[in-house]
Amino acid sequence: MTDTAALSRELGAIRTIVDRAQVKLRSRDFYWYSPILKRDLKDVTADLIVLPASEAELIETLKACFARKVPVTPRGAGTGNYGQAMPVRGGVVLDLSLLDAIDRIEPGWARTAAGAKLVDIDGHAQVHSRQEQRMHPSTLRTATIGGFVCGGSGGVGSITWGGLRDRGNVLGLRLVTMEKEPRILELRGDDVHKAIHAYGTTGIVTEVEFALAPAPGWIDVVVGFEDFATATRFSHQLAAQDALLKKLVTPVAAPIPQRYFRPMNDFVPAGRDIVLLMLAPVAVEPFEAFLASWRADVLYRSDRAAAAVLPPIYEFSWNHTTLQALKVDRQITYHQVLYPPPAHVDHVLRLYRRLGDDVMHHLEFVRFDGQVACYGLPLIRFTGEERLREIEATFEAEGCPTFSPHAYTLEEGGMKKVDPVQLAFKRETDPLGLLNPGKMIAWERPDYDGSRQLAHLFPAAADKG
Repeated sequence: MTDTAALSRELGAIRTIVDRAQVKLRSRDFYWYSPILKRDLKDVTADLIVLPASEAELIETLKACFARKVPVTPRGAGTGNYGQAMPVRGGVVLDLSLLDAIDRIEPGWARTAAGAKLVDIDGHAQVHSRQEQRMHPSTLRTATIGGFVCGGSGGVGSITWGGLRDRGNVLGLRLVTMEKEPRILELRGDDVHKAIHAYGTTGIVTEVEFALAPAPGWIDVVVGFEDFATATRFSHQLAAQDALLKKLVTPVAAPIPQRYFRPMNDFVPAGRDIVLLMLAPVAVEPFEAFLASWRADVLYRSDRAAAAVLPPIYEFSWNHTTLQALKVDRQITYHQVLYPPPAHVDHVLRLYRRLGDDVMHHLEFVRFDGQVACYGLPLIRFTGEERLREIEATFEAEGCPTFSPHAYTLEEGGMKKVDPVQLAFKRETDPLGLLNPGKMIAWERPDYDGSRQLAHLFPAAADKG
């Protein structure tokens, strides 16, 4: 147990929170998406919350915690849903929300402090030069850039720009080490992958440099289909229209829209499968020509909406699809799967026919290694852990790698492959293993064998070429 009173005194004027209710609240993220994590992490809490207002205060905090061997878990806005920001070994939660400066916006790129909110970055970039971030999670209005880069993988915009794993999206990271005398490191090129989606286990990211794209002023569109197979084929062919500027292509099978998308109840008919789209204004006319050859109806367009205006359409996509369902039914959870190209549509439709009614399909079309592919984030009515494992095995048997949202470690979820290069970097930046302990199995169990997993979304540093 951390001596919170002594540590608070040592930190002096640096803002801390010791109230137990507030500490517990800020020790949580959206881990409760998973009934497994909700069970396993329900008692997790920090001993102290620290909110540094500058990099100098951050360094002083890390020095004090290192001297006392206190674990430190970094936190942005707490919108992650894999337990990334939860302090499973107690200690300090390092809340970086006060480090929110937007330092530079230039043609094609920006550099901000880690605590800057994504929505504020887009607002500044729009005013500055009609630009925006290439991609963002569905939590755009609440998430921070540091939390996204260190805990996320991609999202809205990945249909055009790929994910955080793709070279050119994250350009540089400023990182502070967890040592007796913390150092400041600047990671560029492929070295950024030592900290991307690493949950802060390899250093505390204080600044992020990232690519921007033109901001055309997106139009939200909902298209209705008579069957999910047609909706999926439509989405695949639309995704491959490279000259048609888009930011979101999201097929959602019935009955998800009818049961869980309450703001859409007035215009999505019973039994209809839908596709959610974000199109640039310049793409609307060619999109209408493309749509004419399909048996489909435009159910909603944000540029033609009158009184019944929806929230941003991205708030029904990616992880927000699950969140919308959880607002209605707390027994819902989800899974994550990659349908690998070029046979991704065939994989989707075979699994759509094979899986039971407790699996409701939701896809996100993306660019994956330069090809059109799609992720599945199906909603699942939770009836027990055994059924979740059966569903996962069904995907794997089809040749579709899964990334479990029901595990809080880097390796078990299948997102991050931890290899000797990553481990060597952690030994350099965190020799006592105090940064977000419990999240990197390979650090704590040198004999850990991660080879059972078919694939990792983020390749190992040693695999790059």
